[in-house]
Amino acid sequence: MNESAKKTEYQVLARKYRPSDFDSLIGQEAMVRTLSNAIDTGRLAHAFVLTGVRGVGKTTTARIIAKALNCTAHDGPSISPCGECENCKSIAESRHVDVLEMDAASRTGVDDIREIIESVRYAPVSARYKIYIIDEVHMLSKNAFNALLKTLEEPPEHVKFIFATTEIRKLPVTVLSRCQRFDLKRVEAETLIGHLATLVEKEGAKADEGSLKLIARAAEGSVRDSLSLLDQAIAHGGGEVSEQQVRDMLGLADRAQVLDLFEQVMKGEIKKALTTLRAQYDSGADPAVVLNDLLEVTHWLTRLKVTPDSGTDTLVSEAERTQGGAMAETLGMPHLTRAWQMLLKGVGEVKVAPSPIAAAEMVLIRLAYAANLPAPADLVKQLQSGGGAPAAGGAAPAGGGGNVTAIGAQQTQATAQGGTTASMPSAQVVALRQDDHGDHPMHPMPVDFEKLVALFEAEREPTLAVVLKDHVRLVDYKPGRVSFNTTRQTPPDFIMRTKQCLKAWTGVDWQITITKEAEGDDTIRTKEIRRDKKRRDEAMAEPIVKALLSTFPDAELLAVRDSRTEEELEADLVDEALEGISFDDDASEFDF
Repeated sequence: MNESAKKTEYQVLARKYRPSDFDSLIGQEAMVRTLSNAIDTGRLAHAFVLTGVRGVGKTTTARIIAKALNCTAHDGPSISPCGECENCKSIAESRHVDVLEMDAASRTGVDDIREIIESVRYAPVSARYKIYIIDEVHMLSKNAFNALLKTLEEPPEHVKFIFATTEIRKLPVTVLSRCQRFDLKRVEAETLIGHLATLVEKEGAKADEGSLKLIARAAEGSVRDSLSLLDQAIAHGGGEVSEQQVRDMLGLADRAQVLDLFEQVMKGEIKKALTTLRAQYDSGADPAVVLNDLLEVTHWLTRLKVTPDSGTDTLVSEAERTQGGAMAETLGMPHLTRAWQMLLKGVGEVKVAPSPIAAAEMVLIRLAYAANLPAPADLVKQLQSGGGAPAAGGAAPAGGGGNVTAIGAQQTQATAQGGTTASMPSAQVVALRQDDHGDHPMHPMPVDFEKLVALFEAEREPTLAVVLKDHVRLVDYKPGRVSFNTTRQTPPDFIMRTKQCLKAWTGVDWQITITKEAEGDDTIRTKEIRRDKKRRDEAMAEPIVKALLSTFPDAELLAVRDSRTEEELEADLVDEALEGISFDDDASEFDF
């Protein structure tokens, strides 16, 4: 055989090393144990559904089950098909007349299912069972599912159905209830790395441990994806697979450099961080992938902080564990959660930006400035104790050219805007929450007119809510009956729509009257403006606010909110700070 003939016969690794029995199926021990017990005891279901992410072995498992049921080397179904008999060989090659495989992605209609229904009446030609394997079964139409239900519930004794799907939630409950379900889990990284190492040896190639770890991480638990990547890596390296080659192939940044980059950003070392990012970009790393890696590092460090045992991950080297452990101890939870939110938003910006590298640099600059800001709760505690602003709040990132006074004042302004402390007056706020009752939610009767208006806001009726709040003056109110006059012309169907909504929400026929005889009370909007002014005046008289304004003359009190717990206050302030961060025109100060 000449060299060209050998090349045409090459099989990709995903097909060449496809498992042919349960012993060679990796990572699915629970499912294999269940099937083994079912076959040994003769408790075989008439229909199976296999679900899991792509590449974990759903179709492969379906074929192995078909072999186990029809292998002629045993007197009956066996968990260990021989693989040598005619039935096993023809099933493996997808040519057995009694094992029919159907791709529901291309044959979705009721006519395709009707062919199956008509053929189930006939006994198998040469096998013990006639088996129907339907891949991506969730793609079948609603009518096709309905046509299959009766046959699926009471099939002939010689028929077995095996369904495979990646979208188990799209299957009707009526189908699921008639099947025995098996969830194929993602293959663990350690198992996948060992499997890849074995295949590399069989192929006569060489691969270092770091490259296999990268492939296992990129595959995300999918055996087929890992084999495809390994196939590509062997071809890329001419039979020798190195970690750097895999990084180049996948467009990944060096893991150690990603950790260094994250550490530089969190320390506020902007110049070093931008240099590191540019070096990774010049070496072929995708800016979006770098930010995704930083997100992964943020998540890993947060887990390290919460559960230190998570640092024993197989995919993490000893050097990474040491560096990550030190960073997790240094960084506080507010810094990590803030970094997660900003990076998550930054990934979207990089994907839509005309220049991804420029967008990535801007994300890192924002994160470096925000990383040096103090936790909002710490700032509030410092001011409550009578001290000035914490020093960390005014520290500008190294190399950033930031304005210290501006950053501190703007941060304090954000704190003042965020709300009052526990010592400030607390306002009673009543909010109606929508009950979860499907398409027709029910609410208790509103005890006053303001709660009635709040009901329209909660149920997202903005037009009626605006009229009731801004242009209606209450004359008389009782649950189920309301009388008012208006400050402007209302829509022609205003009364009818209001009654219909209240009927649907409360179950009561309301009596609504517009009268001209009485002047009526102030509108709810007018009352709110009056209340807000009173709360603002009371807040301005509080010692904590006076201390803030005297410490930071540029700060303003923009709004007053209800008293919150320390955790709620910190969460709100962080969210507002992240949403409001932007650069001034000279790129030297932040606005909050």
